[in-house]
Amino acid sequence: MDINPIGDNASALSTQMQWLAQVIDTRMLLYWQLPCEYNSIFDIPAVITVDDNSIFGRIVEHYQMDFAERLILLMALAPHVQPHLLDVFFKKNADYDRVFTEFGGVKGQNHNGFIPTGETIAFILDPNDLNLRFALFNIFSADHFFSKFNILKLENHHPGEPLLSGVLRISTEYLSLFTTGENRRPDYSANFPAKRITTLLGWDDLVLDDAVLNEVGEIQDWIVHGKTLIDDWGMGGKIKPGFRTLFYGPPGTGKTLTASLLGKATGLDVYRIDLSMVVSKFIGETEKNMANIFDQAESKNWILFFDEADALFGKRTQTNSSNDKHANQEVAYLLQRVEDFPGVVILATNIRANLDEAFSRRFQSMIYFAMPGPNQRKQLWQTAFSDKTQFEPKLIQKFDEIASKYEMAGGAIINVVRYASLMALKRGNNVIRYDDVLEGIRKEYRKDGKTV
Repeated sequence: MDINPIGDNASALSTQMQWLAQVIDTRMLLYWQLPCEYNSIFDIPAVITVDDNSIFGRIVEHYQMDFAERLILLMALAPHVQPHLLDVFFKKNADYDRVFTEFGGVKGQNHNGFIPTGETIAFILDPNDLNLRFALFNIFSADHFFSKFNILKLENHHPGEPLLSGVLRISTEYLSLFTTGENRRPDYSANFPAKRITTLLGWDDLVLDDAVLNEVGEIQDWIVHGKTLIDDWGMGGKIKPGFRTLFYGPPGTGKTLTASLLGKATGLDVYRIDLSMVVSKFIGETEKNMANIFDQAESKNWILFFDEADALFGKRTQTNSSNDKHANQEVAYLLQRVEDFPGVVILATNIRANLDEAFSRRFQSMIYFAMPGPNQRKQLWQTAFSDKTQFEPKLIQKFDEIASKYEMAGGAIINVVRYASLMALKRGNNVIRYDDVLEGIRKEYRKDGKTV
């Protein structure tokens, strides 16, 4: 059988939108006390079938959505799928020459149609039934699966206004699932300052001590078996969800590559947080920026990678001013979000002592990435060059000396390889020369104020 997610989704949502249109028309007829086929919108039969191949059908069945939840989901989709269905809410109240308050909704800035709010949902369910209205407070709470799994939410940008005046927004990830059938990754932006990192390398390219590799393997074991431990073995009450680990050590020793390889090996997306866009001098902005990241990642099986984490998770200070107090509150907030995150969080820093001790106590592992020794450096040198290159005889003879004499991390060795390879290409051949390698080493040493 051919799999056509777009076709299946289009067919299912077309049927669902017909049902939604019938619900809206019925509510309007009942509200204006006009002749109607039904005495209540709840008398309208649902059109979800158990053999529905669409994402919508499977999601509704998975969460066992009731009438109100299915209605809310369709109303969130309507502006994106069939916006004209909501034009009926533009009807004006002739007595006051304005829109009906009970309809709720807003008009978009570029979108010329009606965008529903929680008030719109309350009206459709029953504008006069406070029980149904109050039930919406639970549906739009943080504990409901709509919010918990980042399916949809009410966005209220104006503090102090009624909860149900918030605009009904479906997440970009679920909008993509319900339409194209693809699990769309979030775009790098101010609302999600993180970039997905990948690698073409494998574990064989990561040169680390066996003891370090074993510690890294424990993280992979958690990713593979953690859910079984929590759910099937009943350890949820004793073990916090997620895994928190610290990678520390000099630059270029493989911390970022290890995070990328963990994602590659387990099929998880790894997102490196851009701390330059997260940390803000304005009170409350750093917490807000971090909340955006964790809220979007909460229901995703992602690995969050905080490079140079001491910029964000640094030591708390003595409280001598309001700024110190706020900075300490930021660290406390971040600590709580990291501890509650159900996925894998990797913090990386060059110097372990720079991190607040409160974080250190909550790590499941702390892995030191040391500078490679002579044997490891020799392995790095021999595997770093392209298979299409050749070494001049002098370089082959000098590899042991280079590996023993010049203490360098893997990242610095790659920089030397890049330089020596470019010099070979510039000469019009593929022969790597000893002199070019030595000059590349000099360049790397000068960065740290050293000489060869």
